[in-house]
Amino acid sequence: RHFCQWKGVTCSPRHQRVTGLRLPSLLLQGSLSPHIGNLSFLRVLDLKNNSFRDEIPQEIGYLFRLQILALHNNTFGGQIPDNISHCVNLESLGLGVNELVGKVPGKLGSLSKLWILSVHYNSLSGEIPSSFGNLSSLEFLSAAANQFVGQFPETLSELKMMRYISFGENKLSGEIPFSIYNLSSLTHFYFPFNQLQGSLPSDLGFTLPNLEVLNVGGNQFTGPIPASISNASNLMRLTIAKNGFSGRVPSLENLYKLQWVSISHNHLGNYGEKDNLEFVNSLVNASRLELLEISDNNFGGMLPEAVGNLSTRLRKLIVGNNQLFGNIPSGLRNLVNLELLHLGGNQFTGQIPGSIGDLHKLQWLMLPANEFWGEIPSSIGNLTSLAILAFDENMLEGSIPSSLGKCQNLILLDLSNNNLSGTIPTEVIGLSSLSIYLDLSQNQLNGSLPPNFGILKNLGGIDISENKLSGEIPNSLGSCIRLEELVMKGNFFQGNIPSSFSSLRGMQNLDLSRNNLSGRIPKYFENFFFLQNLNLSSNHFEGEVPVKGVFSNSSAISLDGNDNLCGGISELHLSTCSIKESKQSRSRSLKLIIPVVTVILLVTGMSCLIITSRRSKSKRELATPPSALLASVLRVSYQNLIKATDGFSLENLIGAGSFGSVYKGILNHDDHETLVAVKVLNLQHRGASKSFMAQCQALRSVRHRNLVKIITSCA
Repeated sequence: RHFCQWKGVTCSPRHQRVTGLRLPSLLLQGSLSPHIGNLSFLRVLDLKNNSFRDEIPQEIGYLFRLQILALHNNTFGGQIPDNISHCVNLESLGLGVNELVGKVPGKLGSLSKLWILSVHYNSLSGEIPSSFGNLSSLEFLSAAANQFVGQFPETLSELKMMRYISFGENKLSGEIPFSIYNLSSLTHFYFPFNQLQGSLPSDLGFTLPNLEVLNVGGNQFTGPIPASISNASNLMRLTIAKNGFSGRVPSLENLYKLQWVSISHNHLGNYGEKDNLEFVNSLVNASRLELLEISDNNFGGMLPEAVGNLSTRLRKLIVGNNQLFGNIPSGLRNLVNLELLHLGGNQFTGQIPGSIGDLHKLQWLMLPANEFWGEIPSSIGNLTSLAILAFDENMLEGSIPSSLGKCQNLILLDLSNNNLSGTIPTEVIGLSSLSIYLDLSQNQLNGSLPPNFGILKNLGGIDISENKLSGEIPNSLGSCIRLEELVMKGNFFQGNIPSSFSSLRGMQNLDLSRNNLSGRIPKYFENFFFLQNLNLSSNHFEGEVPVKGVFSNSSAISLDGNDNLCGGISELHLSTCSIKESKQSRSRSLKLIIPVVTVILLVTGMSCLIITSRRSKSKRELATPPSALLASVLRVSYQNLIKATDGFSLENLIGAGSFGSVYKGILNHDDHETLVAVKVLNLQHRGASKSFMAQCQALRSVRHRNLVKIITSCA
């Protein structure tokens, strides 16, 4: 076949010269040959969404007829060739999502026909070339997620055709020149996550009448939200979160197309002023509204009843960490598509309405740090999509409803710091979906622990401290092999530490203090490589204290209040053990080796999740999900993981279960060594992928003291 008949090749009909190479998304790889410069009649070169690497050849500059150059979403490296400026007919230049470095050539400012320029998601640096002001035809400029520095050049205000401009997630500083706000054709204005200062012009709504998206979140803007914003009647997304805006929020009544209002983490509102939230009433006519985020401001007063009249499309309502009080508005039940409700960190009172169980699509329900009282409504069990439930730090009483057992997608449950009583329902412990944290601490719970803890094989942390729980610690807790934190202090537990605890090799924090436990301290704790804190104080333990592992660091263990202990390292100042006590300890440890090794040999996996090796112990802040997320992710290859874990050796295995295994490792990155845990998932096991995705969904939307930090993933 003639090359003009090859897939993706276009030729001129008369002379059979190649005029187009359209080969996107074909899994192509390798380098782009410098011989590409010989195709002098080429007008279109489209290689996007492939795996091309190495530098872009300088010979591209020979293609003076080229109109479209689409190289985005590859792994091209090196600098942008400055002789691309010789492609004088270029209309579209797509270099985004590669690994390009260095400064952007100022010569690109000579491409007078260019109307699309995208260089986003690279590692480009330096200042934005002022010569870009000469790109008189430019309509689309995307340069987000690079390392641009300095001030935004005022010359870009000459780009009268500009509709879309994006410089988010860079290191720009200073003020945006007010002349930029006079580009009346602008529809999208993206500058989030820089170091920009100043205020928004008071006439912004008049000078940018076509604006559809305004995003300046994550900067250092101050001053009021311009009242003229209501004139920008096409506005769909208003994102100014994480700045220093202050004053009253103006009426938004003319913004009928609004889908997204994110004004959290500012200084808006005034605690002592009435009608702080009057603007909420003005949103009633925004029939497309999907997100309303006003948390972490100075809003006071009651949440308006009009919130129940907001668009039924509303998916996220986030008003946490203000000074709001009163009852939850009854009309809230009308928001039938609500997926996230965050009212935490206010002064709401009254009972949690049973009608909240009508919001069947809720996935996150967060009401912590308020003054709610009464019983937890059993209708919560109707929320079968619920993943995060946080009612901590209130005045709730009564028993934990067994209907929570119907929330089969729950991954985090926090009912701590209330006045709950009665026993822990077996239905709650039977929630195999729990994978992040279960916190029932600081209540009045009593009775024995349910025997079915073994089903919580993927749970990362349990805190049932400061209750009135009693009886022996169930052996089934040893089946929770993913546990990193177990806090049971301040109860009335008795008996020995179960031998099944030898399987909890990923444990970082174990606190069994202030109980009535007895027997010997298990020697297998010496092999818990990640254990940073072991508190066994104020119990009745006896016999020889081990000396290796965590026991070699006196600041990592607490054994006070156990009068019959002996041995250990000298810093503990314990009495010397008799020969008989030493022999008994050695005999006991030999009996525990076999079951531990048996567990280690069970599981292999195919996909890896890398997490940091420590957990914060500070007071939690169940924080607001970010409105715009631009995260840089550490790239770790499978080869890196093999090296870090010594080939996933048995010596580095710290836990295993039905969905995979956990290994300790030393990750070398940028000449720094970091202790990490590598969670290896067996994706062929039914449910493993679903469990992984559920964790990702939660971790991207909430912060909590009990959420471990994820570094990256590798498949």
